[in-house]
Amino acid sequence: MYYGTYRTQQRGISLSGLLIWSVVLVMVAILGMKLAPVYIEYATIQKALVGIASDPNFKDTTPRQIRESFLKRSQIDDIRAVTGNDIEIKKENKQRILEVNYSVTVPVVANISLFIEFNATSH
Repeated sequence: MYYGTYRTQQRGISLSGLLIWSVVLVMVAILGMKLAPVYIEYATIQKALVGIASDPNFKDTTPRQIRESFLKRSQIDDIRAVTGNDIEIKKENKQRILEVNYSVTVPVVANISLFIEFNATSH
């Protein structure tokens, strides 16, 4: 078969392009694996605060009892970033709101770290 002057261009990715994209994907995967536990713990803290606030006896509890309840939940759920003493109890529109503000530093590579601030509330 004769193709004459028609030339077909090659398509695809070169070896150097493949290596560069592989390095980028590995870095993103490593970063994701380091950040996932921090965000999972944040979701667990949020769930614990909502659980305490949705308790039918919540209106009648004292701040000390609220903190003890959070301590028990944190032992079960392995929460280490905050304690019961870190909980702020606020009143808005005759309703109590539990809030925890905390930050986490995640080491990434060598002396590079990520500083993440969280604000978990019961509503």
